[in-house]
Amino acid sequence: MRVSKLTSRISGPSARAWDIHYRAVEARRQGKDVIVLSVGDPSFDTAPAVTRRAIDALLAGDTHYTEIIGRTHLRAAVAADHARRTGQPVGPEHVAILSGAQNALFGAALCLFEAGDEVIVPEPMYLTYPAVIESTGARIVTVPSLAQDGFRLNPRTVVEAVTGRTKAIMFATPNNPTGVIYSSVELDCLAELARERDLWVISDEVYRRFCFDAAPVSIAARAGMAERTITISSLSKSHAMSGWRVGWMVAPTHVISHVENLALCMLYGLPGFIQEAATEALAKGESDIERMRTAYQRRRDEALDMLSSVPGLICIRPQAGMFMLVDVRGTGLSAGAFATRLYEDTGVAVLDAGTFGPSAAGHVRISFAVDDWLLAEGCRRIAGFVAGLTGAPGAAQTAKTARSQSGG
Repeated sequence: MRVSKLTSRISGPSARAWDIHYRAVEARRQGKDVIVLSVGDPSFDTAPAVTRRAIDALLAGDTHYTEIIGRTHLRAAVAADHARRTGQPVGPEHVAILSGAQNALFGAALCLFEAGDEVIVPEPMYLTYPAVIESTGARIVTVPSLAQDGFRLNPRTVVEAVTGRTKAIMFATPNNPTGVIYSSVELDCLAELARERDLWVISDEVYRRFCFDAAPVSIAARAGMAERTITISSLSKSHAMSGWRVGWMVAPTHVISHVENLALCMLYGLPGFIQEAATEALAKGESDIERMRTAYQRRRDEALDMLSSVPGLICIRPQAGMFMLVDVRGTGLSAGAFATRLYEDTGVAVLDAGTFGPSAAGHVRISFAVDDWLLAEGCRRIAGFVAGLTGAPGAAQTAKTARSQSGG
């Protein structure tokens, strides 16, 4: 039987990028010696007080339908947090609570885009952006952020990409996979372009709370941008709540009303006990966030220290987030071949970053979302694997030796 054309628009290279990750997760489930550095699922557990709030709500009978776009007190908490961190004055009427940032991105795209529209996205970009945009019938138009420029955005390339069909600009800051934080100058240029050409902006800010080397800036707070910006965020990374699926968008009120109609069809409200846990997290989670931010920065520095001196590798220092790009072209392998052979030889799973966009070709993405000791062991295995490739004296057995010493 035939299926819709939508299914082809949401498949492709980005959907297959997780193949090695899925293999590693299955091998880990079977008890095999693998180290999963291929996904951003925090190693931390949700704060006990947050979990207790959900349990208490369940025991109190909070198992019924809820408001379609979120309980007012949670939306108010999100609005207050957003206003405090971005300087954009918003209230609960500007917030829709959805099932994770991914659901919010998809909802924003469905409400804004249609066949014939073009959406400009700087790459490297998160893997789901192409499918999210093209599911609507719109066309994604990518602009490069080059490795030789530190993967920084060049606003001129965005300006040059605008056509009469351009509907929006969509980006993540801090960026996944590069860890780049867009500067005030870069965002000012994008804001000016959006105002001049009457464009929407979708700003994905899920890594905002994990900045190391620069303060995050929000485009929504710029003059004339509140009415044309949708800000996406969630608790998945910041509060180690990836499995709870709590995300949101902050947007003009008329967009929120359309999102409410959409959520009526596809979600029908997030469970109440989860919303109570989210309210608790926003109210009392600051110390936990800082503890995790410090840990991610420490892990970044450790990975840089262990890998930046390895011949054949060039590490790209991330300003934020939980990922690092590593240029592996000096090993003589493509990123895809490197990732495959690394996993098969050492049990370490990383992602071929070329799937995030052509600018990241030749790079792999390494995640810091694992315990310190596991990241250190993974880096040792990577270093040994590369030493074997580059022919360092006596290095051919390094990766296997490191693996055997760890019990694999």
